[in-house]
Amino acid sequence: MSLGDGFFRAQSRPARDISVLLARSLARRPRGEGGHQRWLDLMAGCGIRALRWGLEALPEVGSGVELWVNDADPDRLPLLKTNLAPLASRVQVLKLSAMPAEVLLARAFAEKRFFDLIDLDAFGSPSALIQPVLQVLAFDGVLLLASTDGRSPTGHDRPGAIRSFGAAARAHPASWELALRLQLGLLARQAWMLGRGVQPLLAFSEGRTFRLAVRLARRPTAAEEQHLGLVARCERCGDQQLQPLLRLQGWPRCHCPDGAGRWAISGPLWLGALQDPSALAALMDPREDLETRTQRLIQRLQADPGVPARVWPTDELSRRLGMDGPPGVADLVETLRRAGHQAWPSAVMAGQVRTDADLPELLQLCAGLRSEGP
Repeated sequence: MSLGDGFFRAQSRPARDISVLLARSLARRPRGEGGHQRWLDLMAGCGIRALRWGLEALPEVGSGVELWVNDADPDRLPLLKTNLAPLASRVQVLKLSAMPAEVLLARAFAEKRFFDLIDLDAFGSPSALIQPVLQVLAFDGVLLLASTDGRSPTGHDRPGAIRSFGAAARAHPASWELALRLQLGLLARQAWMLGRGVQPLLAFSEGRTFRLAVRLARRPTAAEEQHLGLVARCERCGDQQLQPLLRLQGWPRCHCPDGAGRWAISGPLWLGALQDPSALAALMDPREDLETRTQRLIQRLQADPGVPARVWPTDELSRRLGMDGPPGVADLVETLRRAGHQAWPSAVMAGQVRTDADLPELLQLCAGLRSEGP
């Protein structure tokens, strides 16, 4: 395969592996309208993802999939034609194009062409394309979404967050998770405007590249709107509180001794689960020879359901306690569970614990653990 001047990021191999596994699970489903499925790689670059879909996700030559591969740069069409030539006999239809994403999506919508799988791997924020993408995503279809906007959703560009997400993003120690939840919150709101529902399948970060997979439902589930809300963090004591928008009321006092804390509030964002256990289990086929990094990523996601949306860095806890170093994440999780709390190691950022415990008890339990050092 030739890379040419097409964008390629070797570090994203696990994300591409997961996209292939998701595509394979879709290929096993009954055929859609017209007896085949439609898959779209909207910003293909050198075409590596689409090539792997065709070679690794489809069970046989001549599978009933219509594969549309697009890149906005017309100079990349010869590269795509060369790289994707092996797929001519493996898919029912192979369509290559060089159109701006918004033009392609508008044409597909006008032609009533709906896709069972869409990959939107944007450079920067994909927010402007979410509504048109959802309009051409079939019911029960899967959207793979990536964003390389590492500033606005992590609290480093507050005006940018307002522009891109219609939401506030304040500095938070779990900033990568904040970014994922803001993106999911925007996705959910856009889907609800269309009368649809969303089901997150998985969410993770590659540094400041944020990746999601969601399934589009024909309609929202009962009380799905309760998953949209606000996250508040005290800038002094570090306390965290959550409120769904449907039950929004005044914020309680934080745990500052003098009561003079100040809440930094982010949202609206997604408060619900980040992962779907059944979807992740389906990816871990024991017959698959997965790359070690990919296998570890899926196992890490399986170990963290992504709720509640309160995550605490162990180094911050140890710093507030004056400890020499942070406690081990596994030790703290086990201690919290023995105390009757829900607790998991965060799959989004290393060295962080997800729990329903309040800050005072969390600090008390943390203080009882012997530091493992930095």
